[in-house]
This record gives sequence, structure tokens and C-alpha cells, in this order.
Amino acid sequence: MDLKALIRTIPDHPKPGILFRDITTLIEDPVGLKGAVDALAEPYLTSFEGVDRIIGIDARGFIFGAGLAYRLGLGFTPIRKPGKLPGETISREYELEYGTDRLEIDVDAIPSGASVVLVDDLIATGGTAEAALQLLRQAGAEVLECAFVVSLPDLGGVERLEKLGCRVRALCEFEGD
Repeated sequence: MDLKALIRTIPDHPKPGILFRDITTLIEDPVGLKGAVDALAEPYLTSFEGVDRIIGIDARGFIFGAGLAYRLGLGFTPIRKPGKLPGETISREYELEYGTDRLEIDVDAIPSGASVVLVDDLIATGGTAEAALQLLRQAGAEVLECAFVVSLPDLGGVERLEKLGCRVRALCEFEGD
């Protein structure tokens, strides 16, 4: 399945010169959504590596992460933006182009030593994914893989995560972004 053909490109969003890769058109297509989730699940169906839980990054990582968890018969844990979780949390701050942001997870969401797969829709510079990876490690999880639907390889996010010792997989790439 050609997932790239289902992903819309919006020029000059959020600012001039940016080509925004919008997965909305992919998730609106039932065959495309199923194809993406099945492709994310495929390596674990053929050689299950002892994954205990799927983790999704707020917000589009919830879509693919929850679908993957369902497909594999596993639980799903969200990593949220600040102030969204009602209980005690642990958090990790990270740098944005203009300022900082923070990710949070329930303090008792992941048993220490749990093997997890981190899922998001897209990897660009890798700042958000790195913060999520570090947060999961702080919580005591072993991150087996970071899985994305889209990679923008020219922005260096995949290499950033690989330097931290994380295996990275993406279903499709858009060069030059």
C-alpha cells in the first residue's frame, strides 16, 4: 500500500517555507488507516519480541498507538501534554524552536522493566520523541523501538534517537523537508 499517496502536503504551514505532512487524509481513509496499523504491527506478528505495552505521544500518536495495541492485544499508555492527566505524574521538559514544552505520564503507568514500543505519527527533528524516550526510561521502561508512520529524514530525528540507542522504524519518508 502506498501510504505516502494518502498523506496530504500543505505548503507554508505553520510558517512560510514549511511543507506540512498532514496525516488527516490517511486516517480518514479506512483502507489507509488499517494499512498503516497493520504495517506497524507486522514485525511483531512474525517475531513477537516480548512487547508489554504500546505507548503513544499526544495526540496523533494515540491514533496509531491505540490501533497497534489493539492489533497486538496489548495495553496502551498515553504520554500527554501538561495538565491533561489527573493523578501524580512524572514529566520531561524539552526544547522547541521558540521556547520549551513538557510531556507527562502517570507515575505508576508503566511497571519498571516493562518492554514498550513508542509510537507517533511523524518524526522530524526528534525533540518530542527524544523527550518521550527519556521520560519512559525515567519511568523504568525498556524502549524496544520508536515507530512512526512518517519520517522527514533530512531533519535528523531518526539519527537523534539512534544515537540514544533506540531502534527507529518509519513506514514512509518525505525527503527534503
